[in-house]
Amino acid sequence: MSHVERAVHRFAEGFNCSQAVFSAYAEQFGLDEETALKIAAGFGGGMGRLGETCGAVTGAFMVLGLRYGRGSPDPAAKERIYALIREFSNRFNARNGSLTCKGLLGCDISTPEGYDVARKKQLFTTACPRFVRDAAEVLEEMMQIQQE
Repeated sequence: MSHVERAVHRFAEGFNCSQAVFSAYAEQFGLDEETALKIAAGFGGGMGRLGETCGAVTGAFMVLGLRYGRGSPDPAAKERIYALIREFSNRFNARNGSLTCKGLLGCDISTPEGYDVARKKQLFTTACPRFVRDAAEVLEEMMQIQQE
């Protein structure tokens, strides 16, 4: 199963968008699945259902950090990871028109009314899987380009 398929499958199993993306890749960087799921647990729904940056996006940011981040203060490495985050953001935004849950879903899930709208429109089962897939696909593209 590819990383993309694994991310979509984990979302379908009931993990949030951030958990789905982050855990699909974490093991290849030495982080066990349970720990990865715990780390990403609070990022779903745009940071704890605040409707801000999509959890699939934040999950991808964490994957990029595992792959390209550094554990020491290195200005050049910091600039490289920030450039990669911007590149990912631009690519995801080009596919979906937003980086935020509010923008992607067209409603504010941080309010009971907005959350109810999202549920009634079945956005969590129709739109969100696409965002998980898109985030994982963009990661795949970027990590292949960086390896060349």
